[in-house]
Amino acid sequence: MIFSYQTIKTPVEEIDFKEKGSKFIGFAYPVLDEDEIKEKLSNLWAKYPDATHICYAYRLGISGENYRANDDGEPSGSAGLPIYNQIVSKEITNVLVASVRFYGGTKLGVSGLIKAYKLSAQMTLDQAEIIEKHLTEKVRFDFSYEDQGSVMRNIDKFNAEVINTEFTDKCKVEVRIRKEHLDNFMASFEPLYQVKIKIF
Repeated sequence: MIFSYQTIKTPVEEIDFKEKGSKFIGFAYPVLDEDEIKEKLSNLWAKYPDATHICYAYRLGISGENYRANDDGEPSGSAGLPIYNQIVSKEITNVLVASVRFYGGTKLGVSGLIKAYKLSAQMTLDQAEIIEKHLTEKVRFDFSYEDQGSVMRNIDKFNAEVINTEFTDKCKVEVRIRKEHLDNFMASFEPLYQVKIKIF
């Protein structure tokens, strides 16, 4: 079972180099879904309306199961795939990498394009801080005041993050816990049979 994945911490923007007059500008963004990807690409086209091509690749999902490579009119396989391969080589997911190209008057040929887009993605990702993200579950507890001490001790013991509390005539606490600790965390509440627990 997978409990974590690697991604980039923050965006990397405007990493550029020139190859035979053509200018390549690299970008990398942490993303969570395709809507976010569309927004980032739309912003790039708005920023660089005169770009010859904006080629990109993305990888989404815990295991990188959702991915796409786009050549944006460059010869098939010469742009998006080299970018995607750099994402894979870094073993990261939930990331979009794009390379904005301004044609410089000299054709690079397919092998030249592959090399240039690979280098653009590589240089961009080399500037990124790669972090590990842990998968979490949300858990809600409903309990009486007499169980408050026991509940809060268990929450502290497992370093669960308290995200919401409500203390009225009854107590409600919502926490976020790492998925890898969930089974042991839940087992620790078995003696507290009067505490209502919901995973959501």
